[in-house]
Amino acid sequence: MTCHYVATAEGRAGYRTIPFRYVWPAELDLMAQLAGLKLRDRWEGWAQTPFTEDSAQHVSVWEKPLS
Repeated sequence: MTCHYVATAEGRAGYRTIPFRYVWPAELDLMAQLAGLKLRDRWEGWAQTPFTEDSAQHVSVWEKPLS
């Protein structure tokens, strides 16, 4: 997917695009593991409700172990 951004300021317009793709939590976990991080918490949202298989979003927190 690609996001398209148009901004105007002082009579001038700017345009830029930013490509991105969706990733599943399991993919993020693998990338974090490869970077030496460990999953600390995962919730459905900022209210820290439990993440379930029916969750449409997530907030995940990884940490770098002390050693």
